[in-house]
Amino acid sequence: MNMLTCYRFALVLGCCWSVGASAGLLSDDENKAPPKEESALVLPAPPKSENLLRYAVGAVAGASMIFTIDAKSVSVGDDEIVRYSSVITSQSGAMNISYEGIRCKTSERKLFATGRQDGSWNTLSAAEWRRISSVGANSYQATLSKDFFCDGDTVAGKATTIVDRIRGKKLPR
Repeated sequence: MNMLTCYRFALVLGCCWSVGASAGLLSDDENKAPPKEESALVLPAPPKSENLLRYAVGAVAGASMIFTIDAKSVSVGDDEIVRYSSVITSQSGAMNISYEGIRCKTSERKLFATGRQDGSWNTLSAAEWRRISSVGANSYQATLSKDFFCDGDTVAGKATTIVDRIRGKKLPR
């Protein structure tokens, strides 16, 4: 191929891509509305043991960690983000407390703050939205998203509906 032929080939490919993109043929993501603007962060009260709801993550996850969320902290904002306090406890009793959000529309998660031993929150100023993964240390977020918080790319209802789903009053889809 000479240089002129390569240039023409690249030009044709570019035109085809442009036509496909404008016709919406390349990706559904290009046709989706962007997520709503995120509401201002309002931290909940620290989790209390009497409000913790346990849920299972994976086939053997319960053997090493106990996964819970604080029922009183679950909220659904006008920005379509489900916010909640997570408490993950190891068999030795070590606890990881965090305040997080899940955006169903984009299948993303965000860590807003971590809990301190004195009950206060340490906010994360550089927190970013990250894709939810069903593999690794953050797989609990995939379980929350898929089984309780979201119906596809929409929020599964009001906070009370979500809490009822976790309690087992309403079966996950």
